[in-house]
Amino acid sequence: MLYHFSEDPAIRRFHPRPAAAIQGNPSVVWAIDEEHAPHYFFPRACPRVVCWCEETTSQEDREELFALTSATKLAAVESAWLERIRQTVLYRYTMPDQAFTLHNAHAGYYVSYETVTPMLVEPMGDLLQRLTASGLELRLTPSLVPLKNRIMGSTLGFSIIRFANAVQ
Repeated sequence: MLYHFSEDPAIRRFHPRPAAAIQGNPSVVWAIDEEHAPHYFFPRACPRVVCWCEETTSQEDREELFALTSATKLAAVESAWLERIRQTVLYRYTMPDQAFTLHNAHAGYYVSYETVTPMLVEPMGDLLQRLTASGLELRLTPSLVPLKNRIMGSTLGFSIIRFANAVQ
């Protein structure tokens, strides 16, 4: 399954937009796979750092960040975002997978160069409940900077989203 998450419940069609993250900036529609979908159970502007162990993750990295949890993923957000997470109404759009091609398997990103009509839209409900039900550990921190700096040079898999909105 592929998804798109939005705070707007009334998107009838997704039109391609220029993608700063793709060389040459082609216009695309983004979607995320099911495995990586919990990375988007947040308000759009919320900065977050998500990390997980991979086959190549060192024992040191496992012990430092995952020794005290049974979770397979860790998502950290700044404490100041907690109330916004509680109050945000987020919608999950189920997208037709045949319209998309894989862009980045590591991050679970798919793109379409054509306009896409979603198959289904549904409210996510309580985002904190959805996050915990997904099996990841949610951490609140005053600043994401120390965690971001630590995992950037690590052997962990990671995704850093909307970091420009983080406290610097």
